[in-house]
Amino acid sequence: MAGDMDPVFKALADPTRRRLLDSLRRESGQTLGQLCAGLAMARQTVTQHLDVLRDANLISAVRHGREKWHYLNPVPIHEVQQRWIASFEEPRLPTLDAIRRNADEPHVTTAKPAFVYVTYIHATPQRVWDALTDAELTGVYWGHSNVSDWQPGSPWEHRRTDGSGIADAGGEVLEAAPPTRLVMTFGDVDATEASTVTFLIEKYHDIVRLTVTHVNLRTDADVEAVSTGWPAVMANLKSLLETGSVLPQAPWEMHSGLRAAPGQ
Repeated sequence: MAGDMDPVFKALADPTRRRLLDSLRRESGQTLGQLCAGLAMARQTVTQHLDVLRDANLISAVRHGREKWHYLNPVPIHEVQQRWIASFEEPRLPTLDAIRRNADEPHVTTAKPAFVYVTYIHATPQRVWDALTDAELTGVYWGHSNVSDWQPGSPWEHRRTDGSGIADAGGEVLEAAPPTRLVMTFGDVDATEASTVTFLIEKYHDIVRLTVTHVNLRTDADVEAVSTGWPAVMANLKSLLETGSVLPQAPWEMHSGLRAAPGQ
């Protein structure tokens, strides 16, 4: 397990990469041009540093049109804290704690995604696509079945698995390009300002990088709900695909004081 952290320590060892993380801590969701503005070096060099951070899963990048927006990912930092700090009963380093707190509170604007989550799954893109769109599979790891023909313009429904009807979420399929990209509104089909969820599935050798982007969240409560909900749902999906079983406890129940996972 210690070897799994080698890319993280390599990435953090370079002062330029730490400056990039600090910049994203202050304002997550920056373009390459914005990140280069604070560094006296060529764009190609900055891109190489960003590639190292991305390979270490310390940042994620989401393409919007011709630009890529870069986001801080606090998960590896948290793993460093758990493995190398908490286990030795040392107090948390202020910088790591600041990164974690800042990354857990997405910067919500009208121009940038409100929430981005990245996970890696030992599966094929087709298996991940099926897990996102198959009604029976979604019922297993989500607790509700996502039902649709998954064609652009079609509605999708979030149905309770106990047969008691439709849950309080659903929406319209905006884009469907199996097995790599699915975009859908999340909320009332007739709502003109419904939030939008994008699933991006990228193959890398024997694993898949799954990026969930949720935009147009109207309130802080919505941001808090998806920040809790999507990691919980995706953790159950990852467990199901990699082990054949979901987690022994529903992960969203750990946050019973908050709004449940999307659709719960």
